[in-house]
Amino acid sequence: MRNSFKWVSAFLLIWLSAQMVQAQQSIQTPEQFLGYKLGQQFTFHNRVLDYVNYLAAQAPKRIKLQEYGKTYEGRPLVLAYVASEENLPRLEEIRENNLKLAGVQQGQLQGSQPAIVWMSYNIHGNESVSTEAVMQVLYELANPNNTQTQNWLKNTVVILDPCVNPDGRERYVQWYKQAAAQGGNAMPYAWEHNEPWPGGRPNHYYFDLNRDWAWQTQIESKQRMAVYNNWLPQVHADFHEMGVEAPYYFSPAAKPFHESITPWQRQFQNTIGDYNRQYFDKNNWLYFTRESFDLFYPSYGDTWPTFNGAIGMTYEQGGSGRAGLAIKTQSGDTLTLTDRIAHHVAASMATMQATSEKADQIKQEFRKYYQDNLNKPGGDYKAFVIKADGNGAGNVKALTDYLDRQQIQYGTAGKNTSGRGFNYSTGKEENVKVGEKDVVISMYQPKSTLVKVLFEPNAALEDSLTYDITSWAMPYAFGVQAYALKKKLEPQNKQQTTPTVATPTIEKPYAYLVRWNNLQDLRFLTELMKQGVKVRMAEKAFETDKQQYAAGTLIITRTGNEKLGEKFDTIVRDLAQKQTIDLVATATGFVSSGADFGSGSVRYLKMPKIALMTGEGVSPYAFGEVWHYFEQQINYPVTAINTAYFKNVPLQEFDVLILPSGSYSKVLDEHTLEQLKSWVKSGGKLIAMESAAAFLVGKKDFELKKKGADKAEEEKAKEKKDENPYQYLKTYGDREREALAEEVQGSVFRVNLDKTHPLAFGYGDTYFALIRSSNTFEYLKEGWNIGVLKKNNYTTGFVGSSIKEKLQDALILGAQPMGDGQVIYMADNPLFRGFWHSGKLMFGNAVFVVGQ
Repeated sequence: MRNSFKWVSAFLLIWLSAQMVQAQQSIQTPEQFLGYKLGQQFTFHNRVLDYVNYLAAQAPKRIKLQEYGKTYEGRPLVLAYVASEENLPRLEEIRENNLKLAGVQQGQLQGSQPAIVWMSYNIHGNESVSTEAVMQVLYELANPNNTQTQNWLKNTVVILDPCVNPDGRERYVQWYKQAAAQGGNAMPYAWEHNEPWPGGRPNHYYFDLNRDWAWQTQIESKQRMAVYNNWLPQVHADFHEMGVEAPYYFSPAAKPFHESITPWQRQFQNTIGDYNRQYFDKNNWLYFTRESFDLFYPSYGDTWPTFNGAIGMTYEQGGSGRAGLAIKTQSGDTLTLTDRIAHHVAASMATMQATSEKADQIKQEFRKYYQDNLNKPGGDYKAFVIKADGNGAGNVKALTDYLDRQQIQYGTAGKNTSGRGFNYSTGKEENVKVGEKDVVISMYQPKSTLVKVLFEPNAALEDSLTYDITSWAMPYAFGVQAYALKKKLEPQNKQQTTPTVATPTIEKPYAYLVRWNNLQDLRFLTELMKQGVKVRMAEKAFETDKQQYAAGTLIITRTGNEKLGEKFDTIVRDLAQKQTIDLVATATGFVSSGADFGSGSVRYLKMPKIALMTGEGVSPYAFGEVWHYFEQQINYPVTAINTAYFKNVPLQEFDVLILPSGSYSKVLDEHTLEQLKSWVKSGGKLIAMESAAAFLVGKKDFELKKKGADKAEEEKAKEKKDENPYQYLKTYGDREREALAEEVQGSVFRVNLDKTHPLAFGYGDTYFALIRSSNTFEYLKEGWNIGVLKKNNYTTGFVGSSIKEKLQDALILGAQPMGDGQVIYMADNPLFRGFWHSGKLMFGNAVFVVGQ
């Protein structure tokens, strides 16, 4: 009986094992699970996740899922970890081993260590093919019968992000399914190939997430980077699409390469290209390399991982939001979604194969990269010092919070010292006094390459034909006083310090005072307004209780807030603690110099009702930057008004109207513009940004003029009179470079400020702006020229030879009184991509302070 039981048990074990093997062998393909072949239609995000979850359930010993966050619209952000059956249970150990390789974590490696490859799909929502492709890629990794992928997994961990930007992708897919003809219409003129405003490319707030890797202003980026930094993969691939007529692009990348990219990283770009080429040559697919996509700007999905030690790559498939299911190309061929999927699947396979077959060398070079960072960092500068005084604690805190997200080590100097260093404010080498509370960032740390890239005063540009902005140094972006030192300087105190807020000693003061220095102070103001607290602002500097206060200081008097009763002090003090605001209490409204608190120059700040233009004609990115600013950065209500019905909106319901950069010729016709001017003259405030300001040039009652317009006409007339017959003999091959002569590619300029004007409150005599447009304006003859470029105000970044003269003696920030209202002109966008922190208070001044 006992032997019979053993026989039955053995049979059951064999049968169960066979059933498990059969189950593994019968994992459904994407077609079997979805009910259609990949490429026949676009797949909604929830169905993609259904299939990802299905595969994880079918192959639990090889796939593990992690929901690492949610989008602004609440959609899950998911990672799939794929490893061998031996390595999947060791994922945490493998992760820690990898951080030990990088020197980010201390200790000895445990067990064998695979290479790690991370692949990101669909960061641009309407570049939607890659999320279709990832389902096939994940199936091939889950399929036990695919001996090739199972062999790669023996020494490789694969991390897949099936959709980095679900909100943008769903915007595109939902629209396409509504617009597409049955089965798709390949004619390029069909509705389905002409995506409406704003397009599916950006996320919920219309940010380009592929420009946000380094800055991490968006919730998707912040959540993704937190996980990425806890892994630091050796290889990262980012999947994209481009114009319909282009074939496939893979590495090696185009010049310029940032100088911090190592010879090994450059070499492996070629190696990855070789693996891709084999797949594409085998199938006779067209492709190109070494063009268009450079490795310079640090906030892409190829460059930011590269500056964190990875081999970073961009893959680009022709198609994007225009292609749909199928589209006729100029050559007469038809580009199908099926074709596009096949190409991205092949590139994914090539990337995994290269990582697996070169795993030992990849790991060796990865370790060397971080050892060099720690022991012999590159660049001239070996430490960066952020002054603790004179910046306002809020700006320094914003910068150190940013360093924390990047896992960049820093601390305080701990003692007074001195040395020679580059002064970011003056652009000169000077003697530097380092105070004990100053923040020190040493280059002798694992992330030193990233530190160099983010803080270098002048990024070396080997070729001006680059894809994006050319300057971004963090001291300029955060508006802090900083120095770059050539000598080694280590922080003595590496503990993060939390700002302490002093509690006012006067129990029921005459008034509370708050200095006006940064975005933190603006958030405090908006919270007070929403709580019903009345706030005043000093237009002039003053002294009281032996302390100096600059123009812009907030004065919160008990008088005027009587209706709040006993809640007044509690509200003000609690909000100050929440926002870490230094709150000063005073027992008197009398000042020893300046204007007393009852003076007419101490103005009440009204809580404004704000309208923001959106819709067709407005730049989605420019609108999104302002929208995000109000909703996510200062938490203040804003009403978005669409251009489609703007002319029917009763503007008298609003105090402020913001025109983000865009084309306004259709929405602001002659009649509507007259209505707008009437509203301004009645007390409204119009803020026109970048090309919106340019639209107002020459319009009746608007004082703005384009710089050099009259001079240009004179020069044209002179040229006709004495024309050089050879001036048009240009070389076709140099056309791109010649065009750059008229470009300014995201360069930093020092803007001279009239610090007595409310628009400049909280700033000194200068402000560092990121100038990206050649739209320059003459000084206002009627009004206030608040921010101007004088001669030699260029600081860093690429500027074309022909545009340099225009960027001198030009208006950047101006205010024109119009009746009882104001028009504020912003040639520079202080909210660009949400990362130019130092401009955010100025935009707040425009909205909440000017003309109040």
